[in-house]
Amino acid sequence: MKLNQHIKAVGLTAALATSATWASAQDKERIRFGLCFDVSKSYTFVSPQVAQAAQDLAMYTNENGGIEGHPVELILRDHGNEPQRGVECYEQLKREGVFNFYFLSTPVSNAALPRVMKDGNILMQSFVGRGDAVDGEVFEWVFPVGPTYWQQAANAVSFIKDQLGGDLSSGKIGFIYLDYPFGQEPIEILKTLSEKEGFALELYPVPLPGSDQSGAWSKIRRDKPDYVISWLLAGGHVLASKEMRRNRFPIDRYLTSNWMNEVDIRNIGTEEAKGILRGTNVAGGQDVPIVKKMLDTYYANGKGSGPESLVRDVYYNTGMAIYSVAFEAARIAIEKDGWPLTPESMKAGFESISEFDANGLMAPVTVTAEDHGGGGKTRIEQWNGEAWVPLTDWSADYLDVVGEVIKESSGKFTVD
Repeated sequence: MKLNQHIKAVGLTAALATSATWASAQDKERIRFGLCFDVSKSYTFVSPQVAQAAQDLAMYTNENGGIEGHPVELILRDHGNEPQRGVECYEQLKREGVFNFYFLSTPVSNAALPRVMKDGNILMQSFVGRGDAVDGEVFEWVFPVGPTYWQQAANAVSFIKDQLGGDLSSGKIGFIYLDYPFGQEPIEILKTLSEKEGFALELYPVPLPGSDQSGAWSKIRRDKPDYVISWLLAGGHVLASKEMRRNRFPIDRYLTSNWMNEVDIRNIGTEEAKGILRGTNVAGGQDVPIVKKMLDTYYANGKGSGPESLVRDVYYNTGMAIYSVAFEAARIAIEKDGWPLTPESMKAGFESISEFDANGLMAPVTVTAEDHGGGGKTRIEQWNGEAWVPLTDWSADYLDVVGEVIKESSGKFTVD
């Protein structure tokens, strides 16, 4: 059964498979996904939501006959955001026959990528990892479907340009970031756009874990940037909000990456956070059809894969988006090339995804052999004191500039 049909079958009991059909499906080999996540250290603010969404989607898919009759199996392991443990997780699951992987960590993804490439397995890299991996001609087995950090940063600059009247030549943009791979990733594209548009770019590195920001914000107070783009995480935003008040920097000039959620807003304070901006990769809220389906089918009956509170979080929607795309790729692969599913057919399935938005869950993505990113669209939202309000439509800007940087960077990549 097509994933889109699952997602659009809200309230349609006729879509449910019979017990006999499902019993037959269980006898077939499963479609297995390796979820090597950090569930114990740095990324505990997001990993539980993404994992829970994946488990709910797998449960729903399996109860509706699987993917083309084949049940889905998710294998969740902890790597603690340690690259070596992530590589060990990969090697262990590879020995068990898994060839679809997602690490939900930029440093771990970067460490595992050469091995995955060499082995010819599938590395799902949505919303994490290196920006040049969208170049499918170089990174044949890597699928960063959705906007990379490079494209997110470019879209943020485009938004700021619009706010400044369409001219950045006399503007100044600050970039505050965690000083490790996740935070450093957008710097190259920001420098390139600074040269192209003529704006001054000021960098404000923050040492891990992000609890010491006083020096950065004192410098921001002196530099007076028009906007600050933020590549901080979780509690880093809460501390930044306090520093903004202390240094009298307007919170409506603070634009975060996609890693800001409802918990962060509550910790800042719903009124205190009013005006804050974020770029987002997925539609938030619970009115999205597939999220509403999970709430009505499972959580209303106490059968969800985890606490209902995590469903009411944009990171849950992020997990739904990531695995909706993966399940769609598997569906296409089996439909086109039959069973068994192989890394080669899964790769072809990803590269055949066209205008897929999981019924409004995210911007439509089209993946090709050349473009493994699918278009790179984001939108900017603003917190109004009660909810996130979209300020822009889904869009991807500076594609030519980002594309040039991607080609220059990917051309230097080699697999040892």
